Amino acid sequence: MTRKYFGTDGVRGRVGTAPITPEFVMRIGYAAGKVLAQAEAGGSRPAVLIGKDTRISGYMLEAALEAGFAAAGVDVMLAGPVPTPAVAYLTRALRLSAGVVISASHNPYHDNGIKFFSAQGNKLPDAVEAAIEAELEHPIDCVSSEKLGKAKRLDDARGRYIEFCKSTFPSELDLRGLKLVVDCAHGAAYHIAPDVFHELGAEVIAIGNQPNGLNINDKHGATEPAALSEAVKLHQADLGIALDGDADRLLMVDATGRIYNGDELLYIMVKDRLANGGVDGVVGTLMTNMALEVSFKKMGVGFARAKVGDRYVLEVLQQHGWLLGGEGSGHLLFLDKHTTGDGIVSALQVLSALQRSGQTLAQSTADMSLWPQTLINVKVQPDFDWQKNKAVMAEKERAEAELADAGRVLIRPSGTEPLVRVMVEARDPQLARKLAEQIANQVRG
Repeated sequence: MTRKYFGTDGVRGRVGTAPITPEFVMRIGYAAGKVLAQAEAGGSRPAVLIGKDTRISGYMLEAALEAGFAAAGVDVMLAGPVPTPAVAYLTRALRLSAGVVISASHNPYHDNGIKFFSAQGNKLPDAVEAAIEAELEHPIDCVSSEKLGKAKRLDDARGRYIEFCKSTFPSELDLRGLKLVVDCAHGAAYHIAPDVFHELGAEVIAIGNQPNGLNINDKHGATEPAALSEAVKLHQADLGIALDGDADRLLMVDATGRIYNGDELLYIMVKDRLANGGVDGVVGTLMTNMALEVSFKKMGVGFARAKVGDRYVLEVLQQHGWLLGGEGSGHLLFLDKHTTGDGIVSALQVLSALQRSGQTLAQSTADMSLWPQTLINVKVQPDFDWQKNKAVMAEKERAEAELADAGRVLIRPSGTEPLVRVMVEARDPQLARKLAEQIANQVRG
C-alpha cells in the first residue's frame, strides 16, 4: 500500500508541522473512530485506550485525539504516561477496540507521533491503516449529542502493567543479589521499569527517571547508552538496562561497561531456548548482523530477514509460525510473552537466560563475534529516490564487487525521517568504513 500519512511506525513528525498538529490529530482520531465504529460487531460502541510518553506535546495531542474519537462516538480510556507495549497489553486485557500511543519513540522531544494497536495488541494491519487514510480525505463531522464518546482515566494502568511484566519472568527464579542500573531515558517507563526489577528482588539504581517534558532520550536511554555504561561502572553494578523513550527497545551493559545490542541479546535468547526446549526459527531484518545468520545456521536454527521495522519482523514471524525475532536497535519479539516489542519484558527474558546458564553477557556471546558494520545517515530531499540515481547505483555495485562474499551493502530510506541509510558490513572494519563513505558521498551528490 502507498501511504500518505502512515510510515513504518504510525504517523510521526515535528510538533507544530503537518501532520503533527492539533487539527490533524483530531482528524485522525475522528477518522480512526469512524473506521472502528464500522468494524464493531453488532453496532456496539467502540472504546479505545490512549497512552503517551513524557513529551510536553503529549498533553496537547492527547486532548486533540480525545476530541476526535468523541466526535466519532468512541469512548476513550486515558492511561497517561505508559510504555508503548503497555498500551498493547492493556488494550487486549481490557477487551477494547483499539489502543493508541502518542510517542515518537527514540526521537527528540520536539517530535511526536501517533500509532495504533488492534484489539489483539498488534500493530494495525495495512488494510485498516488504508481505511483510516481514506477516511481522512473526508471532512470531519460529529455524531449527535446522545452518541458522543465519553472519556475516563484508567487509574491503575501502571500497576496492571507492572504485574504483567513480572508474570513473564519464570516463577522459580528471582533477581535477588543482582545490582541493576536501569536507564529509563526520561521516558514512559520512568515510574514503571525500576519497580518491576525491584519487585523481583534486584537492587535497582534508576537513572533517566526525571522527565520534564523536554529531556526524553536526551543523553540517556537505548539511543545514547554511554550514561548507562558510566553509571554501571560508578555503582559497581552487575548489569545495566537501557530503554528508549517509549520503552519498546532494549540495550544492556555488563559490569565492565561494555554495551550489548539487540542482535547480541537475541542470540542469548536463542541459545537459552535451544537449551530449554528448542527454536524452529528466528526473524531478523535487513540490518541484522551477518554473524547471527552464520551462527544460527551452524546451530540448525532457521533464519529469515524482514524489512526494517518491528511490524515487519512480526509479519514474517507470523508467516513462519515462529516466536523469536528482533533488530540490532533493540526491538525484540517473544510472541509467547507479548504481542509486540517490549524493552522491560525483553530484559527479563535475557536476565532469566543468564540465570539459567550461570553465565555473564560476555560469556553468553563469546562464541559469536559481530561483523563490523558502518552505518551512515545521509539527509536528503523528501522525494529523493536513490535507486534512480545512476551514480549511487554504480558506487553500490563497485562496493559489492570489492566485498565479494566477505560482506554486504544495504541502502534504504528511513521510514520516519528524510534520510537515506547507507550500511556496509564486512569482516574488515576499515574496508566497511571506506566503502560506506564512498557510497554516502554519492548520495550527498
